[in-house]
Amino acid sequence: MSDKKPIILLSIESSCDDTSAAILKDGVVLSNCIANQEAHKLYGGVVPEVASRAHQKNIIPVVHMAIQKAGIDKKEITAIGFTRGPGLMGSLMVGVSYAKAFALAMNIPMIEVNHMQAHVLAHFAADPKPTFPFLCLTVSGGHTQIVLVKDYLDMEVLGTTIDDAAGEAFDKTGKILGLDYPAGPLIDKYAKLGSPIFKFPEPKIEGLNFSFSGLKTSILYFLKKELKTNPDFIKENLNDICASVQDRIVSILINKLKKAIEQTGVDSIAIAGGVSANSGLRNALTDLGKEQNLQTFIPEFQYCTDNAAMIGVTAYYKYLKKEFVGQDTVPVARMKL
Repeated sequence: MSDKKPIILLSIESSCDDTSAAILKDGVVLSNCIANQEAHKLYGGVVPEVASRAHQKNIIPVVHMAIQKAGIDKKEITAIGFTRGPGLMGSLMVGVSYAKAFALAMNIPMIEVNHMQAHVLAHFAADPKPTFPFLCLTVSGGHTQIVLVKDYLDMEVLGTTIDDAAGEAFDKTGKILGLDYPAGPLIDKYAKLGSPIFKFPEPKIEGLNFSFSGLKTSILYFLKKELKTNPDFIKENLNDICASVQDRIVSILINKLKKAIEQTGVDSIAIAGGVSANSGLRNALTDLGKEQNLQTFIPEFQYCTDNAAMIGVTAYYKYLKKEFVGQDTVPVARMKL
């Protein structure tokens, strides 16, 4: 019987508008608590100052809840992992400051985590887990990337967006359509009731990079033109518009992923990030896997959006390598993968 002490990690995620804390024991998730911020619906997007103030209010109760749900004592915590970047500076500062104070009070080490690396490693928060190497299409409100994952902490970005991210394309289209923020889930909901009858252009971008600003502009001009002749065009065709927009965003993502598969020869593919909760993208990845006989990995919904469990998983593998940081660590809003 081993008397080896378990590695119990507290992890903090506060990069944007969700405050989250999780407890992991030897890399296994015991709790994953998230406080969502509803206030941003009033403004049609995330307001940085509002977000950081909400993090300050939520972080202590969320950590307390995570510790309670995990059934541990805070004195058992071995180390604390936290999101250092990328993200909103004010939001990151709340999480980093809390992590520093907790580490100092409990005399435990700190582990910085790159938010985008954590989205990829969210796949190791639950079964089935991918084997290396695999390609991960990481899609969120602020990022769209194709990542070659060689090992837990060894990743190479093969392609990224040169302007807007896919999540922004969903949300900004939703704003044009008069939908509440965040619009992505609503577009997905209405798309299921419609058909992709309106054809929007696919941008011709070299290599594995993405662009969504042109698509967003073409949607805007299309709607302006239709509204001139029929002021009720959006209302009467909402489901089909949403289906058409979603169909094009998904096809842009999947076509680039196909190109990456051809170039690398990797036969294992995954999606991650907030947009990986989109049913159209999940179905398209599954279909691609069947069509090309690939292994496909789709995260559980709770690990798609920003959450502390994925921060904890990443911190666990960094803990095993003793990759700790000091009290002089500061947030990096534009942190690179």
